[in-house]
Amino acid sequence: MILKVKTGSKTELIDITSEIQNLVRSSSIKDGFCMLYVPHTTAAVTINESADPSVKSDILMILNKIIPWEADYRHLEGNSPAHIKSTIVGASELIAIENEKLVLGTWQGIFFCEFDGPRNRKINVHLYREK
Repeated sequence: MILKVKTGSKTELIDITSEIQNLVRSSSIKDGFCMLYVPHTTAAVTINESADPSVKSDILMILNKIIPWEADYRHLEGNSPAHIKSTIVGASELIAIENEKLVLGTWQGIFFCEFDGPRNRKINVHLYREK
C-alpha cells in the first residue's frame, strides 16, 4: 500500500498515526507487523511524542541547528542538509500490531519527516500477519 503525503513547508513533521491505523484496521490483520518505508532521500519517518506539538518544533529546531541550510556543502543540488537529516532520522519503522491496533506507547505517534519540501511524498506501508 502507498500512503500519499502532501507537505507544506521546507521542514516539518506530520503526524500520520491515524492514517496508518486506518490502513491496519481495514486490512483485517489482527496480529502482525506494520513496516513503513519512505522511498525518498530527503525525507524520513520516526516515532516520538504526539501529545505535545512543541516536541515536533523542538526536534526540527535542533536538527536545523546541528545541520544548517547554509554551510560548505559540495552537493550541487543544494539540499545536502535534507539528505543528512534523512540519514540521521531513518527511512523506516517497524511497528507491532496486536488486536488490529498499532502497538505504540501512550504518548507515541508516527511522523512523516519532510526535510526538503514542500513536496508530494509517499510512504510504502507493508502489513504482515503473524504466523
